[in-house]
Amino acid sequence: MAAICVFCASSRTLDQRWLDLAAETGAEIARRGHTLVSGGGCVGMMGALADGARAAGGRTVGVIPQSLVDLEVADLASDELLITDSMASRKTVMIDKSDAFLTLPGGLGTLDELFEVWTTATLALHAKPMVLVDTDGFYRPVLDWLGALADQTFLKPAGLGLLTVTDTVSAALDAVERRLT
Repeated sequence: MAAICVFCASSRTLDQRWLDLAAETGAEIARRGHTLVSGGGCVGMMGALADGARAAGGRTVGVIPQSLVDLEVADLASDELLITDSMASRKTVMIDKSDAFLTLPGGLGTLDELFEVWTTATLALHAKPMVLVDTDGFYRPVLDWLGALADQTFLKPAGLGLLTVTDTVSAALDAVERRLT
């Protein structure tokens, strides 16, 4: 099966519904027989995601910079915990270790990871599936802005088309699996 990297928030102050979404995402990845690749944190949605995958019998790979290990937020229960020297090298390792990418709600770090993997896809550095889970329209303002960029030719429509947008985790994983077969 596939190694699916999930980008999501690590904030400790989120509403429970976002933590539940992350836990269900991890569990669904595991139920489908995939390996979870994450940012290697044990807090917020990132921690709930990994816990959900393990609770459903899944394998987890965490990728985390040493600076976050030093802050004691590393997911030490990961089946494989890869420690990098920087946030930039963390993204490189996550991209290299993954067959597909799924983005859940998150903030600046989540958007940074999404845009990194998306930008590298537009440059044809990889052709891995990328799916944005737009639960409850969370990303609608960003998607509207990106559409406006394309309208003004700052973003090519083909580049915009590389990202699949769904509103559920199940639909997101279905899209990943279709692309991988």
